[in-house]
Amino acid sequence: MVTLTYDLRVDDENGEVVEQATEAQPLQFLFGAGAMLPKFESQLAGLREGEPFTIKLSSHDAYGDVNEEAVVDLPKHVFLVGGKFDDELIQIGNTVPMMSSNGQRLNGLVREVNDEVVTMDFNHPLAGEDLFFAGKVMAVREASDEEVAQILSGSGGGCGCGSGGGCGSGCGDDGCSDSSCETEHSHGGCGCGC
Repeated sequence: MVTLTYDLRVDDENGEVVEQATEAQPLQFLFGAGAMLPKFESQLAGLREGEPFTIKLSSHDAYGDVNEEAVVDLPKHVFLVGGKFDDELIQIGNTVPMMSSNGQRLNGLVREVNDEVVTMDFNHPLAGEDLFFAGKVMAVREASDEEVAQILSGSGGGCGCGSGGGCGSGCGDDGCSDSSCETEHSHGGCGCGC
């Protein structure tokens, strides 16, 4: 188990801070379980407790380029809750937890709303961005059997945007089409978990 603090910035060390893991709320993960961005995790290999780190990831090694196919028009009826359109949730700029027809949980950003469709962007919020992490390794220890079992079963821990911990980057991941996404509200699913 690795415990980290970090500031995540867009572009470089002078970029906007988009995420923080603090001493009060550090990032903790099972090293080697595939929950982190691979290049991020590989650059942490060999670091010990107390060591600082800086990691720069190109967009290619982070969340990839913006995928225009992950911006889709969904029929407005997909967003009906109890027969009514939820115009409080479905507003431009809101992130809406959704589920594809094959059960993949994903978040979509509302880009546009008109009489017939809602334009949703299922790209990861940091797609197309280079990332810069500056942080410190707080702890490194052996994981207990219970922790390993919990994490590998998918019931443990959340993930932050910078961590890449299991959140799909959107419709582009599994070929979600404009007719196969539904809001969590229309089917009682749960959000991404991130």
